[in-house]
Amino acid sequence: MIQQRLIPEQYRIISGSALKLIAVITMLIDHTASALLRDSDIVLITFGDKPLTLAEGFVYTRNRVKYGVSLAVLALISELPWNLVHTGTAFYSMQNVMFTLLIGYLAMCAMEYLKDNAFALVASIGALTAASFVLRFDYGSQGFCFIILMYLLRGLPVARAAAGICVLPSRWVGGFAFLPIAFYSGKRGFIKGRALKYAFYAFYPVHLLVLYFIKYFIFGR
Repeated sequence: MIQQRLIPEQYRIISGSALKLIAVITMLIDHTASALLRDSDIVLITFGDKPLTLAEGFVYTRNRVKYGVSLAVLALISELPWNLVHTGTAFYSMQNVMFTLLIGYLAMCAMEYLKDNAFALVASIGALTAASFVLRFDYGSQGFCFIILMYLLRGLPVARAAAGICVLPSRWVGGFAFLPIAFYSGKRGFIKGRALKYAFYAFYPVHLLVLYFIKYFIFGR
């Protein structure tokens, strides 16, 4: 695949770990505003980095089964905190974004392992698209399609940014997420070792649970 290099190599100084840290910080700001500012519909730049780091993880992971299982477990663990922060109960009609990432990951697996079987590939992608719509995963079929595009357009940053803005027009501001990604060095960075790795995994459900308790004490629900 042809690689577009908009930024000279000497200026690409942001590691994968730094990108994850940026994503965590902006996600916390976004979710805090959504949970605590009533009648708000604030969306910052949190969505853009998730599918991109997911696509990178898919390409570079040594154990794709373990990676997929980790996503599935994280999605299940996150569901109760997700429901609580949105409804104050154990039930919510929309499922958390980790399920969106999970089916996006499964789609990338299908595109790689079923590339020589067009019928099976189309059927798999169709089934996953339907699942994202029927089960109401966060960002829905748009989010699912976005992940696929981020995978197909890897190495083409201009096309990625354009596709992201076109697929998610109501969240166009998420295009700013591509700015730090343009400076991505391709290196792993400071997130090393199992403890730090799983701390980043745990952040999503833990911060949702904390926001629920804060929301409960402020608003009583």
